[in-house]
Amino acid sequence: MNKPLKQTKVLIVDDEGPIRKSLNEILEDEGFDAYEAGDGKEALRLMAEVQPDAVLLDIWMPGIDGLEVLSEAKKRHPGMQFVIMSGHGNIETAVKATKLGAFDFIEKPISLEKLMIVLKNAIDFNRLKEENAQLISKLRKDINIVGDSQAMKALRAMIARVAPTHSWVLITGENGTGKELVAQNIHYQSVRAARAFVEVNCAAIPEDLIESELFGHEKGAFTGAVAQRKGKFDQAHGGTLFLDEIADMSLKTQAKILRILQEQRFERVGGHETIFADVRVVAATNKDLEAEIKSGRFREDLYYRLNVIPFRVPALRERIEDIPILAKTFADGFARESGVPAKGFTQEALELLQEHAWPGNVRELRNLIERVFILCPGLLIDAADLKAMGFTPSHKSIDEWPIGISSSLGSTLREARAEFEKSFILRKLEEFDGNVSRTAEMIGVERSHLHRKIKSYGIEV
Repeated sequence: MNKPLKQTKVLIVDDEGPIRKSLNEILEDEGFDAYEAGDGKEALRLMAEVQPDAVLLDIWMPGIDGLEVLSEAKKRHPGMQFVIMSGHGNIETAVKATKLGAFDFIEKPISLEKLMIVLKNAIDFNRLKEENAQLISKLRKDINIVGDSQAMKALRAMIARVAPTHSWVLITGENGTGKELVAQNIHYQSVRAARAFVEVNCAAIPEDLIESELFGHEKGAFTGAVAQRKGKFDQAHGGTLFLDEIADMSLKTQAKILRILQEQRFERVGGHETIFADVRVVAATNKDLEAEIKSGRFREDLYYRLNVIPFRVPALRERIEDIPILAKTFADGFARESGVPAKGFTQEALELLQEHAWPGNVRELRNLIERVFILCPGLLIDAADLKAMGFTPSHKSIDEWPIGISSSLGSTLREARAEFEKSFILRKLEEFDGNVSRTAEMIGVERSHLHRKIKSYGIEV
């Protein structure tokens, strides 16, 4: 076995001195830092002082026995690993120790070979847990949702509220708004974060292959099935299944998906074994599912099964105040990836960016910033640089926005924003039958804030 680093600490807890001394010498020879405790009270003190990577803990000791020490230690040090030792081992004791949080159980007289294997496994398991936690923490930073607008603050708050639950989620929004990013945040802020996040692009899978893709297949199920293959539901067991572009599945596949979502059980293509899948489903679409239902292209029962917690990701034109921070975030990211100095933006450049309709949303903005970052030689990007790269704010696309904005916008950017905002609020109030609370929830603002806006624009409700 490869010897551990010297800082790997093991605490030996046993009331018999010769056993402690023997184990101490063995562990020191194997490259560990070994510490000794002759009773439970001393063991708990040393755990707090030394913070060992693993504890070899005897069951039968006078005063506080091993199981009591284990129970108390797990409350104080939940991440610490314990290997239970006993000269009177039985299944009942081993089960009890495991329920209390012990990593493993070995009988006396102790086999040196077995001890080293169990101890190494316990320490490796703890290190893997720590590394996994660090990776998840880094990933959470990498997928951070950027924006200081009221809509994005409301979106982040809703994710924080919903993510720790097991509730299913339906995310709607235009292409390029960041629906997948929302799904990832829901997963990596949940108790399922250490398990798989499995994405399925329902629009990209041919209809004749989607069953195999989702449910897997057995060897020989069809021509080309040379081996058993696990499907996406199988892979996502214990984690999250992200069904992107859910509205692009055929009605036939929707029916099969519905049955599996209801039962949480399925069979692989060509198989007969029923497989249980514990998955949290997060679905997303850029289509109006209620309109799809009316046109007969989407099952109403599937819609209600998925739409437990609805999320709407706002379009970029609905939060233009976030454009400066988004531009900076993208530019800083490109600088880190490329190992080159960061670049900034003049106020004129940022104002020009805020005049654009952004039909491609955040994705379109990111692509533009990458192009400008690469091709613009200076460290400060000006409006002239944006225009030199072919960027011209597209005002004509405003007429195509899915809100009733007037074609006679104000002459200044501030007036245009005010006109846009008023028109947007009017359309949304109409959409929700004048219900201010419902409108505020769906556009991602506080009810009191929307009331102030309604009053300032002289809108009658």
